[in-house]
Amino acid sequence: MKRSSRSRRGKGLLLVAFIVFAAIVGTLVLKKYDVSTLKPQTPPPAEQAGTVLVTLFFADQGGDGLVREGREIDASDDLTESVDAVVEELISGPVGDHASVLPYNTQVRQVQVQGDLAQVDFGRELVDGLPAGSSAEMTAVYAVVDTIAVNFPQIKKVRITIDGESVATLKGHLDLRNPIVPDFTLEKRQ
Repeated sequence: MKRSSRSRRGKGLLLVAFIVFAAIVGTLVLKKYDVSTLKPQTPPPAEQAGTVLVTLFFADQGGDGLVREGREIDASDDLTESVDAVVEELISGPVGDHASVLPYNTQVRQVQVQGDLAQVDFGRELVDGLPAGSSAEMTAVYAVVDTIAVNFPQIKKVRITIDGESVATLKGHLDLRNPIVPDFTLEKRQ
């Protein structure tokens, strides 16, 4: 008889331990379920978060087309500062397997935005460092114009100047006397 009362007591303790364990697991599952059914909070807008995702255009491996690359930059409420930051990021070159379109030592002297026109004034090093040939000139100009247009849809055209002066071309191939509108025909799909 003693054996059966011990075995009943052992079974009783085992049952109590199982019930306590089940209650703890049940509570944890319910907590997790309550948290998962809560409505997710909306993340703050990029301007409040401190960074914004932008699209940059770089040359493809052949150097005769453009490919997109995403990049995070510091957010700014000022449109002129934002355009300047995007162009500076373009100058810093690609992170991936793409090729740079602007010489590494290119300087942005000034950016102005008036209505739907952005004017980007580069230093002479852009002209001096750009390789000869129409492909290099086309990819450089359209990388700048398309990058600005994609990231700032309110800007419809871009004027490129050198050292504060209008120029006819950078290397003798693309007419820059008038503002340039975006042209995505150079873009290669990856």
